[in-house]
Amino acid sequence: MNISEEMLIVQCSLFNCHLTKGLMGMIRRIFCLLYLLLLFPPDSLLAQRGSLASQPGTHGVWVPPNAGDERLVEPDSTIPAAVNPFAIETDPLQRTPRAAGPAPVTAFKKLSISEVPFQPWARALYTYRQTNQWEPHTRCKPSGGPRQFMTPYGVEFIEAAEIGRTYIVDIGGPHTMRIIYMNSRHPDDLSPSFLGHSVGQWQGNTLVVDTIGFNEGFWIDRFGLPTTQQLHLIERFTRVDENNLKYEFTVDDPGAYTTEWTSGLILRWSPGQELFEYVCQDNNVAPQLMFGASESTTVHRDIVP
Repeated sequence: MNISEEMLIVQCSLFNCHLTKGLMGMIRRIFCLLYLLLLFPPDSLLAQRGSLASQPGTHGVWVPPNAGDERLVEPDSTIPAAVNPFAIETDPLQRTPRAAGPAPVTAFKKLSISEVPFQPWARALYTYRQTNQWEPHTRCKPSGGPRQFMTPYGVEFIEAAEIGRTYIVDIGGPHTMRIIYMNSRHPDDLSPSFLGHSVGQWQGNTLVVDTIGFNEGFWIDRFGLPTTQQLHLIERFTRVDENNLKYEFTVDDPGAYTTEWTSGLILRWSPGQELFEYVCQDNNVAPQLMFGASESTTVHRDIVP
């Protein structure tokens, strides 16, 4: 007998479900069954009622299936992809284990780089970043939007319904904690920040998050897609089943793009994993991404504030 079976017997005993006979016994058994389903919901019920957090008595994290090497937009066949020093085939170490079994086929139709509706200056900046990867994330700056989920260590969702908040906690990189204010609204006097201000609500089994108030100090992916303070991000989190989380987002940023565009990815459940101590500044092994691809570079400033 395992722990779950023992707990079921204890819970049933609390209501004397196995002792009472007749009509009252039937009513109690039905009540007991409903109560146990709430305590130990099957995968289908878990998805229907809406939850991104661990089930009671368990723990784990959500990780991208390719250790964060996913692209939000696909490279054009005529444009060679930039070398990624942290790709799985070149750096297979310290990858968080994934849930067993195949991931569901995504319905995402991702744009190619040439199809992205860049403003002219944004396209030029994106091209520059392909060979000068001064990504803020690798210099321990918080990463807003999709970049938060594109790390090899994953994220954890903490749902605090009693105070109307959902927290998203990073493990690797900047190790930040993002707050989603549930069933709330944006204040009028926002100060721009790396993570912006997020409000969310459940629409069926999908958590819809609306975020504004970003600064321009981060990249929304690992390859340098630019954004401005006009960024308005809509994210949709749908737990397809126990082991798969569908993440979709829409970028609305007239400062950097001529029209809205959408992308997404599937996050996989990694059972048994927990948040661990991660000091980004200590033993940072990403000098290529911290200092760019030039043979010589400097971070010296003529004027020090």
